[in-house]
Amino acid sequence: MTSDRASAALLVEDAQQLALEHSALDAENVVAGDPTTALAPLHSDERVEVGIWEITSGVATDIEVDEIFVVLSGRGRVEFADGSAILMAPGSVVLLKVGDRTTWVIYETLRKVYVALPQVVST
Repeated sequence: MTSDRASAALLVEDAQQLALEHSALDAENVVAGDPTTALAPLHSDERVEVGIWEITSGVATDIEVDEIFVVLSGRGRVEFADGSAILMAPGSVVLLKVGDRTTWVIYETLRKVYVALPQVVST
């Protein structure tokens, strides 16, 4: 028997098997190939967003938010504007900072669980 607390605590039973619906990237972000992405938000409040994100093979650019993620499946490389790069494979844990300009080189569809901090907009 599952309690109400346990039901609320389980965000997804199997993050690797969760069905996702892919969409094309904006053409201006695609460098090579025809990568698509999918997103499944699992939890969001004023402090944090947690979800599953996936990208198919190809090369695309992005500007990051504050985020930590764990790669569940797939392989790729994230390159930073300063020329450094991180190889990613299942089990990789990566920290991105808001404003990082990145290029995602994806060899094999990559799926990650991410924890992101919402953007703070000053008025």
